[in-house]
Amino acid sequence: MGPSYPSSRFGPSSARATLRRVIKTPSRPEDLAEAVERFLGYLRTVRNLSRHSLAAYGTDLLQLVAFLEARGTTDPGAVTHLDLRAWLGEIRGAGRSRATVARKLAAARSCFKWLCREGFLPADPAAGLRTPRRERLLPRFLSREEMVRLLAAPRGDGLPEVRDRALLETLYSSGIRVSEAAALDEEDLDLKSGVARVLGKGRRERLAGLGRYAVEALREYIAARGRAPARRRRAGALFENRDGGRLSTRGIQRVVARRLAQAGLDPRISPHKLRHSFATHLLDAGADLRSVQELLGHRNLASTQVYTHVTAGRLREVYDRAHPRA
Repeated sequence: MGPSYPSSRFGPSSARATLRRVIKTPSRPEDLAEAVERFLGYLRTVRNLSRHSLAAYGTDLLQLVAFLEARGTTDPGAVTHLDLRAWLGEIRGAGRSRATVARKLAAARSCFKWLCREGFLPADPAAGLRTPRRERLLPRFLSREEMVRLLAAPRGDGLPEVRDRALLETLYSSGIRVSEAAALDEEDLDLKSGVARVLGKGRRERLAGLGRYAVEALREYIAARGRAPARRRRAGALFENRDGGRLSTRGIQRVVARRLAQAGLDPRISPHKLRHSFATHLLDAGADLRSVQELLGHRNLASTQVYTHVTAGRLREVYDRAHPRA
C-alpha cells in the first residue's frame, strides 16, 4: 500500500483549486470592439480561415460595432435583436443586395453564437433573426468559342505574353480560384502527371487537374522565365509580376481584363467567370456533379449544383437520345 498524503495538501478539492489557478477562465470582453477582436482571433487560430475570409468578417463586424456605438451601445451584453434588426434595416436602406445583407447577418450570427458558447453572453441576440431569401442567379460564364478567343489573345514570345498564356490556360484548365492561382508555387506543379497542389478555402489541400494545353503553356513559361535576364525573384512564386515578385490577385484581375479586351470581349468580366466556365463546360460535356464538386474544391454539393444549368442544345441532345418518342 502506497504512502498516504495529507488531504489538505493533495486531496481532490485542492487539486481542483490548483487547476483553476493554472487554467484561468478568460475574462469577459470589455466592449464590442474587443469581443470582435477575440472572435477574429478564434477564426484565425482555431478555424484557420483564409486572409480574405478574415478580412470580410472583420469589415462586416466592425461596421456593426460602429453602428451600435453610434446608438450608445458598447457592451456586448447590452445588444438586443432590435439593435441588429435596425442595423440590417440600415443596410437594406443603403440599397445593398440580399446577398450582402445575408453575408453581414451571417457574420454577426457567428460572432454572437461564439460569444454565447464561450460564456460571455447569457443569450444570443441574433438567434431570432431570419436570413433574407437570396436571389437565385445563374452564374455567368464564357462560351467555348469565347474561351478559345480569350486563350488565344496573348500573342507573341515575350515573357509577359508567355506568362499570360500559362495563367489563362491554368485558370481554365483547373478551375481554381484567383487567390489559389496567386498562391501557387513552382514546386506545387507536377507537370508530368498533369496536376497542381492547391491550398483552398479553410486551408484545405486538393489536387487540381492540368490539361495538355495548360501543361505545355506552363513548361513554355517556366523555360522563358529561366532565359530572362537575371532579376530579383521572390522564392517559389509561380506567376510573377514584372519586378519578379508574386503576381497578386489584383494583378491577375488586370491581366484577365487586358486579355479580354484584346479578344473583343467585355473586360469587366471577372476572372472568377473562368471558374464558372470550367464547371459549366464539364457538366455540359457529361461530367458527373460529384466529380466537378471535387475538382472545384467545394465542401458542399449544394455549392456545385448552381452550375447544373445547361445549354438548350445539350438539353435537346439528351431529350432526343433518351425519350422513346423523340
